Amino acid sequence: MGGGPFAILNERPPRRGSAGTAEAVDPAIQAAEVRQMLEAKSERQRRRGEAALDVEAETERLLASAEHPRGKDAIDSELREEVRQLVVVRNERRLRQGLAPLDVEAETERQLADFIGSS
Repeated sequence: MGGGPFAILNERPPRRGSAGTAEAVDPAIQAAEVRQMLEAKSERQRRRGEAALDVEAETERLLASAEHPRGKDAIDSELREEVRQLVVVRNERRLRQGLAPLDVEAETERQLADFIGSS
């Protein structure tokens, strides 16, 4: 029911990690969307009485960081430790369920790679 040719299910993008390849993003469109997002954020801050953002400088910073994604060594140590703690807790739950534990370090690296999109 509801799975005909006009169903919304047919319009969903492929899931992350599926066999399809990701389409390249047009840099001009990306820059326009980033600028629009930052202008809206700056306006909200201004209305709250906070200092407005330097939209152009922040746009350049964000687009530059998108061109040079953070590598494995650049991941914040606090984030790495938080993910590791989650894996340890998951292992404790798996052990209570009678399942084999995960390799904590390998699972931490896998989840971080999935998080930053470099899997």
